Amino acid sequence: MHHSKIIFICLIILSFLGCQKNKETQKQIVKPNILFILVDDLGYHDLGVTGSTFYETPNVDKLANEGMMFTNGYASSRVCSPSRASIMTGKFTARHGITDWIGAKTGKDWRTRNRHDKLLPADYVMELSHEDVTIAEAFKNNGYKTFFAGKWHLGGRGSHPEDHGFDINIAGIDAGSPRGGFFSPWNNPKLPNKQKGENLTLRLANETADFIAKHKDTTFFAFLSFYAVHAPIQTTETKWKKYRNKADSLGIAKTGYLMERVLPIRTVQDNPIYGGLVETMDDAVGVVLKALKDNGLEENTIVVFTSDNGGVASGDNYSTSNLPLRGGKGYQWEGGIREPNVIKVPWLKNDGTTSEFPAINTDFYPTLLDAANVPLQPEQHIDGISLKPLLEGKPLNNNRPLYWHYPHYGNQGGEPASIIQKEGWKLIHYWEDGREELFKLPSEEKEHQNVLSKHPKIAQNLSNTLMTWLQNVRAKYPTKDEEFNASERKKILDNYKSKKLSKLEKQRQEILSTSFQPNTTWWGSKTTID
Repeated sequence: MHHSKIIFICLIILSFLGCQKNKETQKQIVKPNILFILVDDLGYHDLGVTGSTFYETPNVDKLANEGMMFTNGYASSRVCSPSRASIMTGKFTARHGITDWIGAKTGKDWRTRNRHDKLLPADYVMELSHEDVTIAEAFKNNGYKTFFAGKWHLGGRGSHPEDHGFDINIAGIDAGSPRGGFFSPWNNPKLPNKQKGENLTLRLANETADFIAKHKDTTFFAFLSFYAVHAPIQTTETKWKKYRNKADSLGIAKTGYLMERVLPIRTVQDNPIYGGLVETMDDAVGVVLKALKDNGLEENTIVVFTSDNGGVASGDNYSTSNLPLRGGKGYQWEGGIREPNVIKVPWLKNDGTTSEFPAINTDFYPTLLDAANVPLQPEQHIDGISLKPLLEGKPLNNNRPLYWHYPHYGNQGGEPASIIQKEGWKLIHYWEDGREELFKLPSEEKEHQNVLSKHPKIAQNLSNTLMTWLQNVRAKYPTKDEEFNASERKKILDNYKSKKLSKLEKQRQEILSTSFQPNTTWWGSKTTID
C-alpha cells in the first residue's frame, strides 16, 4: 500500500509537470502581437545601451536588456526611403529599385544643386511597388489588424500605408520630415492638430497606445515610425537646459568637428537640442511599452526596435557623432549603415543577450513571420533570412553576402558607391573612379586603414561577386557628367574647409551657451508638459 501511494503521488506530479509543459508550449504557439518601432536617423551609438554617456534612453535600454541586440545589425541603406522599402519588402535596395530618398534629384536635374559633382545620379523608383507583398500585407492576410503611425516617405497618394496593407494610417504621408516641426501646429493632413504645443513624437506614441488598448482582444501588427530624430532638431527649454548642463559637467570639448573627405563631421556628442530630441523619443517608447503592460499584452507581443540609417554627423543639422564608427547618415562607412537592431520575443527570455551575427533589416520580415508562426514567403523576402534560430540559442550559417547600392551623392558628404560584406570582409566600390576599399570587420571598423593591397585575392573575389549580383538584379548606375568643371568643384570643397568648419564650431558654442534661445517661444512648447 505504501508503494502504491508513492507511485500514485509520482503519477500526479508527472501529470502536473506535463500539463505545465503543455501550457508553456501552447503559450508559445498562440499568435503573438507585433510592435515594430522604427526611429528616423538614430545612430548606433545614440543609446545608453550602445555606449552613449550623453544621451539618456532608459526605456530603450530596458527593452534591449529584455531581448536580443544584434551588435552587427544593419540598415539596408545609408538614407531613409530605400531602407524603409527594404523593411517593407524584404528586398535589398538595388532589387526593389528605391535607391535614394524619394524626392532627391537625378540625372541632369542634379546640376541644379550647383555642387559640380563628377557624376549624374542614377534614376530610381519613386514609390513602393504594388507588386510586392509588404510585411503588413503578409500579416493582414493572416488575420492581423494592421496599424501604422508616423513617417512613411514611400510614395504619395495611391502609395500611402493604407495602400500597402495597413488598416489604419496615422500621419503617414509622402513627407520625409515633420512639416511644421515637432510641436503643434504641424502640417500633416493625416494627423489633426489638437493642442497647441503638443509634441509630435509623444502624440504618435499615444495614438499607438490607444490602438493597442482598443485592439487588445485582437491580434495586431503595429508599426510605430517616428519622425524623430530627423531634422529639424527641436526640444523643450527644460530638456535643452538639462543636456546643456550635462555637457558642461562632462567637460565641453574645445572643438567638435573635423574634416571628412567632403564635409566637416561631428566628433562629439554634446548637442543639447538633439539630446532632448533623443530623450523624448525614448519617453515615447516608454509610453507604448507601458500600454502593452497595462493591457496585459507584454508577454504575448514581439517588439522590434531599430533605425533606418546612421546618425546625422554631417549635413542637415550635424546632430550627433557616431565614433568610433566612421561617417554617418549618407556615408558608405559603418556609421551610415550600422544600427541598434533589437528583437524581444518574450517567451524566449533572451534577457539582454547579444549576437554578433550580421543581421540586416531585410531579415525582420521573415523573422517576424517565423516567430509568429505565419507562413514564410521566400519569393518575396528574398534578401532576408529568419533570425529565429539565433533567438532560440541555435547557430545560424554566417556566409551569406550582404549588399548595399547607392548610385547617388548624399547630402551629408557620402559618395556614389556599392558595398558587399561577407564573412567579416567589407569591400566598397566607388563609381566616380572605380577605386575600391577593403576592410576587415570588426578590427577595421573605424575604416581608416584600407587593407586591399594586403589581400588582393579576397578583394577581387568580393568585387566580382558584387558586380555579378548588381548585374543580376538589373541595378542602375550613375553616369559621367560631361559638363563637370573641376575648378568649380575645388572652390566648393575649399569653402567647406575654410568657412563651413568655423561656422559650425561657432554655432555649436552658441547652442551650448547659457543664454541660447532659438526663438521667444521655444517652438511654442513652453505650454507643454515635459
